Amino acid sequence: MSYSSNTSEFRLLSVSAVVSSGFAVGGVVFGIIVGSTVIMFDGAYSLVGLLLTLLSLVAASQLKKPSSQLAKHGRTKVEAVVIVIKASVLLGLLLISLYSAVSAMLAGGRPVNASVAVIFGVLNLVGCCLAWLYLSRQHKSKGSKLIGVEIVQWKMDAVISFGVLVGFTLAWSISLTPWAELSVYADPLMMIVISVSFMKVPALMLSNAYATLIAKKAKQLEAV
Repeated sequence: MSYSSNTSEFRLLSVSAVVSSGFAVGGVVFGIIVGSTVIMFDGAYSLVGLLLTLLSLVAASQLKKPSSQLAKHGRTKVEAVVIVIKASVLLGLLLISLYSAVSAMLAGGRPVNASVAVIFGVLNLVGCCLAWLYLSRQHKSKGSKLIGVEIVQWKMDAVISFGVLVGFTLAWSISLTPWAELSVYADPLMMIVISVSFMKVPALMLSNAYATLIAKKAKQLEAV
């Protein structure tokens, strides 16, 4: 990868990290205020995404230096290891969130201020879509798997935000009907649907990264 490509990669990762920090703080704080596990998950997802983006930034900065220890291992191997770490953390977050949501369902649901949550959902969806589209359009070269993973993360966050918006809109609508007592199940039910639906994404990332590492190891053994 050329110097200009490395510079572009570092710049895009930096932008992603800054935007993620805003979503992380906003999501966690707002989730606590309205009492929503889904919104807190969205914030936690952004926080984890921020930490993982910082990991990618470290890797990208080291790969720019031919003399660094990471660069000596080769870009393909370093990228695969970073992706394994990121996918494992995301999968763990989804599993923890699924457990929390199932527990809440069994405990009788969780009341949430749905009307306020809808406003947050709109703002969050717009922000995530803008970040996703920006990275996708700026990522001219397909050589950086680190940027590719960032785009996947923002795509997931945008879809999660859309699901949250739809879910809370339905919950708010139900709260205005004779079945208002059922609205307490909206938050944990959304979390269950989101967790189960998105487990495939980090699982596939993990599988592909492991395959890359195994292939790399096999080539090294053949060369010996």
